Amino acid sequence: MKNLITTFCLICFYSAIQVVSAQTSPIYDRAESQLSNTDTIPDYRSKTNKLKLTGIVYQNDGVTPAKDVILFIEQPDENGDFDLRRSGDERYVFHRSWVKTDENGRYTFYTFVPGNDRRYNQMQQIFPTIKEDSKSEIKLESLLFNDDPLLTKRCRKRLAKKGHETRILDTKEENGVLIANKDIVLPKHTEPIL
Repeated sequence: MKNLITTFCLICFYSAIQVVSAQTSPIYDRAESQLSNTDTIPDYRSKTNKLKLTGIVYQNDGVTPAKDVILFIEQPDENGDFDLRRSGDERYVFHRSWVKTDENGRYTFYTFVPGNDRRYNQMQQIFPTIKEDSKSEIKLESLLFNDDPLLTKRCRKRLAKKGHETRILDTKEENGVLIANKDIVLPKHTEPIL
Protein backbone atom coordinates (compact mmCIF):
# COMPACT_ATOMS: atom_id res chain seq x y z
CA MET A 1 0.00 0.00 0.00
CA LYS A 2 2.88 2.36 0.83
CA ASN A 3 4.39 1.77 -2.64
CA LEU A 4 1.03 2.47 -4.26
CA ILE A 5 0.70 5.81 -2.43
CA THR A 6 4.28 6.75 -3.33
CA THR A 7 3.69 5.89 -6.99
CA PHE A 8 0.44 7.88 -7.01
CA CYS A 9 2.22 10.91 -5.47
CA LEU A 10 5.00 10.72 -8.06
CA ILE A 11 2.49 10.56 -10.90
CA CYS A 12 0.60 13.58 -9.51
CA PHE A 13 3.86 15.50 -9.06
CA TYR A 14 5.01 14.68 -12.61
CA SER A 15 1.62 15.67 -14.04
CA ALA A 16 1.69 18.99 -12.17
CA ILE A 17 5.16 19.76 -13.50
CA GLN A 18 4.06 18.92 -17.05
CA VAL A 19 1.11 21.34 -16.84
CA VAL A 20 3.28 24.13 -15.41
CA SER A 21 6.01 23.64 -18.02
CA ALA A 22 3.47 23.52 -20.84
CA GLN A 23 1.95 26.81 -19.75
CA THR A 24 5.30 28.63 -20.01
CA SER A 25 5.28 28.33 -23.80
CA PRO A 26 4.16 31.58 -25.49
CA ILE A 27 1.55 29.66 -27.44
CA TYR A 28 -0.56 29.69 -24.26
CA ASP A 29 -0.32 33.48 -23.72
CA ARG A 30 -3.62 34.13 -25.48
CA ALA A 31 -6.90 32.41 -24.71
CA GLU A 32 -7.97 30.02 -27.45
CA SER A 33 -11.46 31.56 -27.43
CA GLN A 34 -9.92 34.90 -28.55
CA LEU A 35 -8.31 33.43 -31.66
CA SER A 36 -9.57 33.63 -35.23
CA ASN A 37 -7.98 32.47 -38.46
CA THR A 38 -6.56 35.97 -39.12
CA ASP A 39 -4.31 38.11 -36.92
CA THR A 40 -2.02 41.11 -37.25
CA ILE A 41 1.42 41.29 -35.64
CA PRO A 42 2.23 44.38 -33.50
CA ASP A 43 3.64 47.36 -35.44
CA TYR A 44 2.37 46.01 -38.77
CA ARG A 45 1.06 49.37 -39.97
CA SER A 46 4.35 51.18 -39.34
CA LYS A 47 6.54 48.66 -41.18
CA THR A 48 7.94 49.16 -44.67
CA ASN A 49 7.93 45.58 -45.99
CA LYS A 50 4.40 44.53 -45.08
CA LEU A 51 3.71 40.81 -45.55
CA LYS A 52 0.52 38.79 -45.77
CA LEU A 53 1.42 35.20 -44.86
CA THR A 54 -1.41 32.86 -45.67
CA GLY A 55 -2.04 29.19 -46.30
CA ILE A 56 -3.80 26.00 -45.32
CA VAL A 57 -2.89 23.58 -42.55
CA TYR A 58 -3.51 19.96 -43.54
CA GLN A 59 -3.82 16.79 -41.49
CA ASN A 60 -0.79 14.51 -41.73
CA ASP A 61 -2.29 12.86 -44.83
CA GLY A 62 -1.49 16.10 -46.72
CA VAL A 63 -5.04 16.30 -48.15
CA THR A 64 -7.58 16.84 -45.35
CA PRO A 65 -7.76 20.43 -44.03
CA ALA A 66 -7.02 20.65 -40.29
CA LYS A 67 -9.50 22.89 -38.48
CA ASP A 68 -9.01 24.49 -35.04
CA VAL A 69 -5.21 24.17 -35.12
CA ILE A 70 -3.33 26.97 -33.36
CA LEU A 71 -0.45 28.49 -35.30
CA PHE A 72 1.88 30.86 -33.44
CA ILE A 73 4.68 32.91 -34.99
CA GLU A 74 7.39 35.13 -33.59
CA GLN A 75 10.07 37.03 -35.42
CA PRO A 76 12.78 39.67 -35.19
CA ASP A 77 12.15 43.28 -36.21
CA GLU A 78 13.25 44.85 -39.50
CA ASN A 79 16.81 45.17 -38.15
CA GLY A 80 17.05 41.47 -37.34
CA ASP A 81 16.80 42.07 -33.57
CA PHE A 82 14.26 40.45 -31.29
CA ASP A 83 12.29 43.13 -29.44
CA LEU A 84 12.06 41.52 -26.00
CA ARG A 85 9.46 42.84 -23.55
CA ARG A 86 8.46 42.01 -19.98
CA SER A 87 5.13 41.15 -18.45
CA GLY A 88 5.73 40.71 -14.74
CA ASP A 89 8.53 38.16 -14.44
CA GLU A 90 8.02 36.78 -17.95
CA ARG A 91 9.94 37.93 -21.03
CA TYR A 92 8.45 37.59 -24.48
CA VAL A 93 9.12 38.51 -28.11
CA PHE A 94 7.02 41.56 -28.99
CA HIS A 95 6.56 40.68 -32.67
CA ARG A 96 4.41 37.61 -32.29
CA SER A 97 0.93 36.53 -33.27
CA TRP A 98 -1.57 33.66 -32.99
CA VAL A 99 -4.25 32.26 -35.25
CA LYS A 100 -6.59 29.28 -35.15
CA THR A 101 -7.40 27.64 -38.47
CA ASP A 102 -10.96 27.81 -39.76
CA GLU A 103 -13.06 24.83 -40.90
CA ASN A 104 -11.09 24.78 -44.20
CA GLY A 105 -7.72 24.82 -42.43
CA ARG A 106 -7.04 28.39 -43.60
CA TYR A 107 -4.98 30.97 -41.73
CA THR A 108 -3.62 34.47 -42.43
CA PHE A 109 -1.03 36.61 -40.66
CA TYR A 110 -0.47 40.28 -41.43
CA THR A 111 3.16 40.82 -40.52
CA PHE A 112 6.35 42.17 -42.09
CA VAL A 113 9.54 40.78 -43.57
CA PRO A 114 12.05 40.48 -40.72
CA GLY A 115 15.55 41.81 -41.16
CA ASN A 116 18.89 40.02 -41.23
CA ASP A 117 21.10 40.10 -38.18
CA ARG A 118 24.35 40.52 -40.06
CA ARG A 119 26.38 40.48 -36.81
CA TYR A 120 25.59 36.79 -36.49
CA ASN A 121 25.03 36.07 -40.20
CA GLN A 122 21.36 35.24 -39.53
CA MET A 123 18.92 35.01 -42.41
CA GLN A 124 15.48 36.62 -42.48
CA GLN A 125 13.32 34.16 -40.52
CA ILE A 126 9.87 33.69 -39.05
CA PHE A 127 9.62 31.07 -36.31
CA PRO A 128 6.35 29.10 -36.30
CA THR A 129 4.93 26.79 -33.63
CA ILE A 130 1.86 24.65 -34.18
CA LYS A 131 -0.53 23.04 -31.71
CA GLU A 132 -3.30 20.56 -32.34
CA ASP A 133 -6.09 20.08 -29.82
CA SER A 134 -5.01 17.84 -26.89
CA LYS A 135 -1.46 17.47 -28.27
CA SER A 136 1.82 19.11 -27.37
CA GLU A 137 2.96 22.07 -29.42
CA ILE A 138 5.65 21.53 -32.04
CA LYS A 139 8.18 24.09 -33.19
CA LEU A 140 8.33 23.96 -36.96
CA GLU A 141 11.38 24.84 -39.02
CA SER A 142 11.83 28.57 -39.47
CA LEU A 143 10.45 30.13 -42.63
CA LEU A 144 13.04 31.72 -44.91
CA PHE A 145 12.71 34.22 -47.75
CA ASN A 146 13.69 33.48 -51.34
CA ASP A 147 15.08 36.98 -51.95
CA ASP A 148 17.18 37.04 -48.74
CA PRO A 149 20.75 37.99 -49.72
CA LEU A 150 22.11 35.64 -47.03
CA LEU A 151 20.30 32.64 -48.54
CA THR A 152 23.23 31.61 -50.72
CA LYS A 153 23.40 28.93 -53.42
CA ARG A 154 25.29 26.75 -50.94
CA CYS A 155 22.49 27.12 -48.34
CA ARG A 156 19.86 26.34 -50.97
CA LYS A 157 21.72 23.18 -52.01
CA ARG A 158 21.92 22.01 -48.39
CA LEU A 159 18.22 22.69 -47.87
CA ALA A 160 17.31 20.85 -51.08
CA LYS A 161 19.52 17.91 -50.15
CA LYS A 162 17.66 17.57 -46.83
CA GLY A 163 14.26 18.11 -48.48
CA HIS A 164 13.73 21.42 -46.66
CA GLU A 165 13.36 23.76 -49.64
CA THR A 166 9.66 24.14 -48.76
CA ARG A 167 10.79 26.40 -45.90
CA ILE A 168 11.58 29.11 -48.44
CA LEU A 169 8.81 31.63 -49.04
CA ASP A 170 8.30 33.22 -52.44
CA THR A 171 6.66 36.62 -52.28
CA LYS A 172 4.76 38.67 -54.82
CA GLU A 173 3.59 42.24 -54.39
CA GLU A 174 -0.07 43.19 -54.51
CA ASN A 175 -1.24 46.72 -53.66
CA GLY A 176 1.94 47.52 -51.73
CA VAL A 177 1.85 44.32 -49.64
CA LEU A 178 4.03 41.26 -50.19
CA ILE A 179 2.02 38.03 -50.33
CA ALA A 180 3.47 34.64 -49.36
CA ASN A 181 1.63 31.33 -49.30
CA LYS A 182 2.75 28.59 -46.92
CA ASP A 183 0.73 25.40 -46.63
CA ILE A 184 1.61 23.21 -43.65
CA VAL A 185 1.16 19.46 -43.24
CA LEU A 186 0.89 18.37 -39.64
CA PRO A 187 3.67 16.01 -38.56
CA LYS A 188 2.73 12.40 -37.88
CA HIS A 189 4.66 12.21 -34.63
CA THR A 190 2.64 14.58 -32.44
CA GLU A 191 2.01 13.13 -29.01
CA PRO A 192 -1.05 13.65 -26.80
CA ILE A 193 -0.58 15.74 -23.66
CA LEU A 194 -0.64 13.53 -20.57
